[in-house]
Amino acid sequence: MQILLVLPREFSQTSNNTTACLALYFVERQQTAKEHPVNTSQETTTYHIYETGKIIDAQEEYVMFVRDLPNHDKPREKLISAGPKALNLAELIAIILGVGSNKEEVMTMARRIIREYGEKAIQHETNAKKLAKSLGIPITKSTQIIAAFELGRRFFAYDNGKPVFIRNSTQAYQHLHGAAYSKKEQLRGLYLNSRHELIHEEVISVGSLTANIVHPREVFAPALLHAAAAVIIAHNHPSGDSKPTPSDIAATRQLKLAGDNLGINLLDHIIITKQDYYSILLQEHLVD
Repeated sequence: MQILLVLPREFSQTSNNTTACLALYFVERQQTAKEHPVNTSQETTTYHIYETGKIIDAQEEYVMFVRDLPNHDKPREKLISAGPKALNLAELIAIILGVGSNKEEVMTMARRIIREYGEKAIQHETNAKKLAKSLGIPITKSTQIIAAFELGRRFFAYDNGKPVFIRNSTQAYQHLHGAAYSKKEQLRGLYLNSRHELIHEEVISVGSLTANIVHPREVFAPALLHAAAAVIIAHNHPSGDSKPTPSDIAATRQLKLAGDNLGINLLDHIIITKQDYYSILLQEHLVD
């Protein structure tokens, strides 16, 4: 809820636009109202008063900081009073980050990290420099995130000890469906062992895909690092059109050949949208 006030411009000259100043202004106006009636034609300023008691000029953009929230909505206080299960993922990451940056408030940063990188992909990211560059966040923030998820991996590997198996493009689409909601084009890799168990997941690139980004070395370097036997790659089309471009098909041919030379099977390259997916290897008949 917010209340709109239209006050004389003189109020904006007050040193601190706080509730106390506003109360003082009203007291002063009541005392002098009879002697000095309000001139309705004078220049005025509109203010917003938020439930937190914050007063700002209506022309300014209001950013809700964690400190402005009621105590029961602040992530740390919420965790203390209700336990960690009461917090959503953004609130948990906000606690890990502690504070935001000069450009971004911590809750805004936490929500953007999840939205742009994806809940599943960020769990498997291990490169702090790449994470910082992809999301445009300080390197200290990316190291905090990676360290937190590494702790989780070490204590509770693969969802309470249950491995994830991905044997076909349908299962890959189900696993990566969240990427369809990203506004940026992303290239992701699923790295599997000989039993098709997921052993590593990586965001290979973020942004418009080019031949340089889809280069075999970028795709297969993680496979060699984690001793993967097979790879499924996927990228989203923010436009919602799952049909591959000629460059998508050409890149897939190149990757299939590179994988064969390395002895690493490229199981598929799929294009993900919110509604469906397209299997380039199967639907373009690139399978041997």
